[in-house]
Amino acid sequence: MGRILEYKIKDDFDGKKVEHFLRKQLGMSARVIKDVKFSENGLVLNGKRVRTIDLLHTGDKFTITFPDDTGEMFEPLPFPLEILFEDEDFLIVNKPAGLANHPSHNHQGDTLANAVAFHLKENGKQSVFRSVGRLDKGTSGIVICALNRFAAAAVSGKIYKEYEAVCEGVLTGEGVIDAPIFRPDPIITVRTVDERGEKAVTEWRALKNVNGRTLLRIHLRTGRTHQIRVHFAHLGMPLTGDTMYGSPSDLISHQALVCKYCRFTHPVTKEIIEIEVPTPADWKNII
Repeated sequence: MGRILEYKIKDDFDGKKVEHFLRKQLGMSARVIKDVKFSENGLVLNGKRVRTIDLLHTGDKFTITFPDDTGEMFEPLPFPLEILFEDEDFLIVNKPAGLANHPSHNHQGDTLANAVAFHLKENGKQSVFRSVGRLDKGTSGIVICALNRFAAAAVSGKIYKEYEAVCEGVLTGEGVIDAPIFRPDPIITVRTVDERGEKAVTEWRALKNVNGRTLLRIHLRTGRTHQIRVHFAHLGMPLTGDTMYGSPSDLISHQALVCKYCRFTHPVTKEIIEIEVPTPADWKNII
């Protein structure tokens, strides 16, 4: 059985339709509402199945049962995870640099998806791997894994994140990079700034300068693949250690980029989830 939510209807929703509650209280998308209303005992009011057009009343007991997960389940891999937050809806981890998010032709069984599958299995759980936003293999930091379709849909596009990076070259103050990102070859992952691309906007603020490099705090208004790496390479200031858009560095074995901070409202508890991770230890030679 999938995720079950139980509510006692308050005055705010007296006389409102079931669909109104699902959208306003839980932020459910039309697709998730469709999934739950057609599943067995998906919407139950005071012990009886109801439709999305039926009305709620103060004091009613309303139960929502989401269907079981369907989709690819990855092979569990015993890999130590630094868990930052965990409940029935989310697993948030601090991904180390060098660990790929998903299995691919280059990575079979040695990814974050496999490690999460192992952790859930060890704790009697099972879920399709849904990272709400992904990090490149060489990027470390916060990865939010939604443990059901409802949680994933409810926070999609509603998570505020900040990154830290080190670029080659000296920047001061703050600024915005507004430059479209294009993928010239669909077979190759490399992106570039090109007018044919999708809109991409990066906000940055310089924190300090060290030996001709700049430590940056970054917020993305858009979420294009490799956006931070492409944008700073476009400025002629690639991230330190970025071998795809810059050059190797003796100071670090991967691009100096970390998802440092996140904040979002939990769709069930309405709690503000706010997490920040330390600057990675292998940055000490740079900063």
